[in-house]
Amino acid sequence: MKMKELGVGIIGCGNISTTYFKLAPLFKGIRMVACADINPAAAEGRGAEYDVTAQSIEALLANPEVDIIVNLTIPDAHFPVSKVILEAGKHVYSEKPLVLTLEQGEELRAIAKVKGLTVGCAPDTFLGGAHQLARDYIDAGKIGRITSGTCHVMSPGMEMWHPNPDFFFLPGGGPVLDLGPYYIANLINLIGPVKRVAALSSMANETRTITSAPRNGEVIPVKTPTNIHALLEFQNGATITLSASWDVWSHRHANMELYGTEGSLFVPDPNFFGGPVEASGRDKNIQTLEMWDHPFAVNNWDHPAGPIANYRTAGLADMADAILNGRDPRCSLDRALHGVDVMVSILKSGEEGRFVTLSTTCAQPAALGIEEAQALLR
Repeated sequence: MKMKELGVGIIGCGNISTTYFKLAPLFKGIRMVACADINPAAAEGRGAEYDVTAQSIEALLANPEVDIIVNLTIPDAHFPVSKVILEAGKHVYSEKPLVLTLEQGEELRAIAKVKGLTVGCAPDTFLGGAHQLARDYIDAGKIGRITSGTCHVMSPGMEMWHPNPDFFFLPGGGPVLDLGPYYIANLINLIGPVKRVAALSSMANETRTITSAPRNGEVIPVKTPTNIHALLEFQNGATITLSASWDVWSHRHANMELYGTEGSLFVPDPNFFGGPVEASGRDKNIQTLEMWDHPFAVNNWDHPAGPIANYRTAGLADMADAILNGRDPRCSLDRALHGVDVMVSILKSGEEGRFVTLSTTCAQPAALGIEEAQALLR
């Protein structure tokens, strides 16, 4: 008997599309069918490279073999493109952030509900073996109740390596909306939903000079905060600080540390699936946890820093499995929209100088243990 699978199309054939094309064949339940781009040459190039049909956006939306469309456009286009996909009767899986306002997200939710469709959203890195090990350690009560923690994602910025970094420094960009989704999604995975936030925000410079090819030397404007220090109060009472900045040349802060009543947990970069997880008890003796036999902890990708675990499209495969089996996808609209609420509320707090109480909530995603992860793989 042939395994059930859903046909997948991609809108947006830029750099990130190669990751989806390369990794999708690892997973059950999904089959890459077609691709489209506002630039037809980009779609034709990806189609030829990965042996899928290159189509116009209109033809892809009407393609009867396509059940889910992955939205890989720029952040400012995420909402209108996802809306068109839903209106065409297709499920949507979007790159992060899902949308740029809560109103946009609620509109997508309303359309999806009427049409009986599912909306999912990256990041799915919290499904990685390292972060699920951290989740398992917390769920087992090994550091007690989490009371506080710190997160840091800081660098000099994007203009040093990205060929067209303009959108990073305009409204809808900035380190919170660009990198914050990885951290906030993992915090929701590990702790649960956020209750309220406060933040201070600033920018070091009103312009940036591109130092990457091909636009080396060109000056671009900065129209959004590039340095944000936020405080997140979770519904379970935990308080976490999040520092997100593109105004930092170097630092010695860890990516994520969580402090509990019985010990501490040191979580690797949520931008990646793997990495060492460390913990201590009340004895203050920090030890590296033995990495469990989780399939999404296995190194399978060449990275400039060395081999890493990369299983992007795991969230897409999990959503397809959820559609086929009538369950809640782990990278759900509810969680993605709560993440957007956290991020836009942080920016609002930084602008207005006050605490902002969130208007959305969500449940923690189901943990993805070894057997559940193996079940997603071919």
